[in-house]
Amino acid sequence: MDEYKVPYLILFNRVTDVLEALETSGMADIREMLIRAQQEAEEAFIEAGI
Repeated sequence: MDEYKVPYLILFNRVTDVLEALETSGMADIREMLIRAQQEAEEAFIEAGI
């Protein structure tokens, strides 16, 4: 189960960032943040060999 810890934390933290952005910014910024969250999680899975 530990192999999922880093990707989970990345995704959780980025979702938190998006939720905060929802309060203050426009949709374009939020879209880019979600795309980056997906990319970071994918990179972590690849690095972990999952």
